Amino acid sequence: MKLMQTIHHYDVSIFTWVSQRKSQKILVRIARAISSSGNGPLYLVLAGMLYWMGGPEKMQLLTCMALALIIERPVYFVMKNACKRDRPSVTLNTKSFVIPSDRFSFPSGHTSAAFLMATLYGWYFPALLPALFTWATMVGMARVILGVHYPTDTAIGALMGISIALYSMGMILT
Repeated sequence: MKLMQTIHHYDVSIFTWVSQRKSQKILVRIARAISSSGNGPLYLVLAGMLYWMGGPEKMQLLTCMALALIIERPVYFVMKNACKRDRPSVTLNTKSFVIPSDRFSFPSGHTSAAFLMATLYGWYFPALLPALFTWATMVGMARVILGVHYPTDTAIGALMGISIALYSMGMILT
């Protein structure tokens, strides 16, 4: 229990530090744009492009994406509802700059999906890996700046997305 209190203390400290800087309107606008890139429609567009481009490697990536999302969404939902960690706006009585889709913050679904996609696409297009992981990291950071997640929500979301992507590739590629 002491470990959880320590983690929460650091989470609140980092969240507070970040939230003190979000009064800059441009930072919030940028965070909204980056966060919205992880909402989901982009992933459908990418899947459509893969299907349209065709070829065995593209179809393999599309299959990995489908399997990974079939695994990730239920895992995310179970974790979110099992942990029931309230969002920072509730526990710290702060303002969030977007309306979250649900009540709980742990883990970050946006971050999980972003890292899942970054890992999959990075495997098939290695030259894009640094840019993809930079984007996924920015999605996670944007969720903290927007006031809907603590830093550890996004860290666990990142680990979850990477792990599920690697697992799905292992299932499809072997």
